[in-house]
Order: sequence, then structure tokens, then C-alpha cells
Amino acid sequence: MAIALVTGAGGLIGSEAVSFLIDKGMDVVGIDNDMRSYFFGADASTKWRVAELEQSHKRYRHASIDIRDFDALNALFADLGDDLTLIIHAAAQPSHDWAAKEPFTDFGVNAVGTLNMLEATRRNAPQAAFIFMSTNKVYGDTPNFLPLVETETRWEIDGSHPYFEKGIDESMSIDQCTHSLFGASKVSADILVQEYGRYFGMNTACFRGGCLTGGGHSGSQLHGFLAYLMKCTVTGNPYTIFGYKGKQVRDNIHSYDLVNALWQFASSPKPGRVYNIGGSRFANCSMIEAIQMCEQIAGKKLDHSYSDQNRIGDHIWWISDITAFQRDYPDFSLKYDIQSTLQDIHDAGKPRWNKSA
Repeated sequence: MAIALVTGAGGLIGSEAVSFLIDKGMDVVGIDNDMRSYFFGADASTKWRVAELEQSHKRYRHASIDIRDFDALNALFADLGDDLTLIIHAAAQPSHDWAAKEPFTDFGVNAVGTLNMLEATRRNAPQAAFIFMSTNKVYGDTPNFLPLVETETRWEIDGSHPYFEKGIDESMSIDQCTHSLFGASKVSADILVQEYGRYFGMNTACFRGGCLTGGGHSGSQLHGFLAYLMKCTVTGNPYTIFGYKGKQVRDNIHSYDLVNALWQFASSPKPGRVYNIGGSRFANCSMIEAIQMCEQIAGKKLDHSYSDQNRIGDHIWWISDITAFQRDYPDFSLKYDIQSTLQDIHDAGKPRWNKSA
């Protein structure tokens, strides 16, 4: 009996992974103790999603464990034993701003929690594929020193630069730059995952995601750019743009596309791999462009204001080069562009937002 374990099971990527893996014939154990509501308030709670998973999937089992509790994790892993063949570690404290409020909590969840997961895997299921959801914030603010050109609706990289065609690849330095405390905790976790792969020969991979989104996202002001933007457009809540004239660019990958990529790796794992993963040139937008699309889909104007103060360590322009992953897994391709992703967020979120209003 093949079992997968997913942390952050009530979150965007975790819940998408649970449903995806069950459809693939696996039993799934999910870990989620609703820390997201502690980070971002009741509106960001994942309890509703966990309840849906438990009601929808007989092959799903939930464990409300704090990943900072190694003894509890190790006991669960020991119980699963050799049947555990895949771990997707998606639990995290995901916000720059929040990390500065409680650095010990941020580092405990992101870095120590990841170490606990790795060690529990090494002791109990060393052959399992271990996938860590890292972040492009491991590169700090280095992308902000790229040669950028201002256009009417976005910042864009100079057309002569090697990154123009496909985006930023894994060769970009993570050193000598400003990360934010969140970025630093994720760097620590990222390197630990690589080292367990190289040093112990475990099947580990770091997926350095940009903006991850989709209809299951519980977006909040501090995290979940497209989902929160659409929520504010639909509900009439005010939205603040932070810095860069609203022309900052992000690639966005739908949770389904991301989980499909994780599945490709799990089906043929390669120890110690690192991949940039995101919407690439296929799915990216600026803040201004995203607002225009949200207003068009929702049929309403967004109540928004502007602050000159950008968030510390925030990127002006980020588009992921996913060539390295596609080279290792040539059957992978992206399905959701920005328009279809925003439509999914709107259609899935509107009933939930109206109900809670």
C-alpha cells in the first residue's frame, strides 16, 4: 500500500496535492494544524478546506501536528513505515512582513520544521521522494539589480539580457543580498533539503516557486497576491499596492500545474535537485495588469490605493525559467495561463466570500 504524506494539507498546494494523489490511487495522510489562521487571522483559516478533504476522500487521514514537534512527527512516520513513498512538504510561514513580527516562530516553522521532516524521513522512510516547496525568495533582492525597463503597465527586463526569453534560472546567486527574515528561514530549509539529498543520498528536491495560486487559495493581505486581489475586487474591500508604481511583475503558477510537476518528480526522483518553478513566460502579469483582469472578470471596480513603500526584499520583476525541470521531465507543460487562473479563483472563491460577508 503506497502512502503519501502532505504537510500544509489544508493550504493551496497541500490540498491540491491531496486530491491529485488520491486520484492517482494513493492513500494520503495530511498534516495541518491551521497555523495560517494564527499568521493571518480567521479569514485565512484552512479549516474549511480540511473539512472538505475529510468529507470528500475516504482515503484521506488527517493529523493536526505542529511540524516543530519532532517527537509527534517521528511517531507518525514510524507508524507509516515503509509504506510511505512520497512526502510533499508544503507547510510554511509564507510572509515577509509577518516573519519580522515573530522571527523565532518563522524560523521554527520554516527551518526547524523542515529539519524535523527530513530527519523523520531519513529514520523511517529513507527511500521516499521528499519534495520541499521552497521559494524564489531564496534569491533575496538580487533580481532587483537586473537591467529593467519601465513600460506603460509593467517593468520588463532589457530585451538583450539572457533572462529575457525564458526568465531567471537556478544559477542566480543567493548570496550577498537582502532576503527578509522569511527569505532567510526558507534559504536555511532549502539548503538542508539539498544537503540531505547529497549527503545521505535521499530523493530530495527543492521547488523554488514564485507566486502559487488557484481556486483553493485562502488569500490574505500579507500572502496570496492574485487570490486576495480578486477577493477584494469581488467583495469591495480596499486593496493597497505597495511600491514600484504597481508595475511589479510576477509569474503565477496554478496549483494544479504545480502539483502535476511534483508528481512528475515523485514518479522518477533524482537526489538533491533544485528547480525554479512558476508560470514562466506562459503566465505572468504586473499588478496593474492583474487589476484590470480582475475588474473585467468580476464586472466591478477595485477600491485600491497606493503606497510608495515597497515590502523589504520584494521583487520588482520575477519570471521563472523552468527549462531545467522540463529538461529532466520533458512531458511536463503548463495548462493555466493568467486569465484562466483568475477565472478559477473568481468562480471558486465568490460563493465562499459572499457566504462569509
